[in-house]
Order: sequence, then C-alpha cells, then structure tokens
Amino acid sequence: MNLIKKRTATVALAAAMLVLYSFTEKGMEHAPVLQNNDWVAPKSADNLKNPFKGDETAIKKGKITYQNMCAICHGDKGKGDGMAGMSLKPKPSNFTSEKVQSQSDGALFWKMTTGRAPMAGYKDILTEEQRWQLVSYLRTFKKQ
Repeated sequence: MNLIKKRTATVALAAAMLVLYSFTEKGMEHAPVLQNNDWVAPKSADNLKNPFKGDETAIKKGKITYQNMCAICHGDKGKGDGMAGMSLKPKPSNFTSEKVQSQSDGALFWKMTTGRAPMAGYKDILTEEQRWQLVSYLRTFKKQ
C-alpha cells in the first residue's frame, strides 16, 4: 500500500472513531446550544482569548492538525465538502462562510472543545494549544 493510500485510510479511520466517540456519554458531556437550529456557543465563550492570534508559527501548526484531523470532513479548503462529511447530518461547517468567520475565536474554540454530534469534542483528543492553533488556522479561510 503506498503512502497516500495509508494516510487516507488512517485519516478515514480516525474520522470514523471521532464520530463514534461523539455519541458516547463522555463525548456528549456538554450539550450543544441551539438557536433557530444553529449551533451557538454560550456568550461566556466570547471572553476566551486566543493566545496565538496572528502567530504565523501557530497557524502553520494549526494547518498540520487541520489536514490530519479536520479536512476529511470539512474539506481541504474548509468549505464543508470533505469526503467523510458528505453523509453527515448536520453537514460540516463551511469555514469560509461569514456565518463562521463572524464568530469570536472563543466561540470557535468552545465548539471544537465541546463538540456536537456528529463532530466529536476535542478536549481529550487535542491539547488546548492545538485547539487554539486550529482556531488561528481557521481564520486563514476568510482570506480565500
């Protein structure tokens, strides 16, 4: 099996495990907040400050994490069109959209920390630093 096939299989397996994890009791510790069928972080999340805002090294590290953990569902360009996300309900978020980009860094951090089925919470999977780096990388989709 060549390297690309191995990587694809590994990423697909990781995505499947994350989806299954999100349905466990531990993965559902913090119920999502829904308003008009939209996933909304609590107002307190807006007070969380990204310690890596504008840090190019953090953005590069966030990109690596994104490619390994998120692109399978959210797509390489963050448009919510990844291979594993096609059959998910709700569909993965489009990170290039104004709806996502208008959210605070804290709200995005809170969402990836707590999760909402079918997306797993990453609190126990990624370090706090990795999650903030991901938030920093997600901001680069605004420019695309």
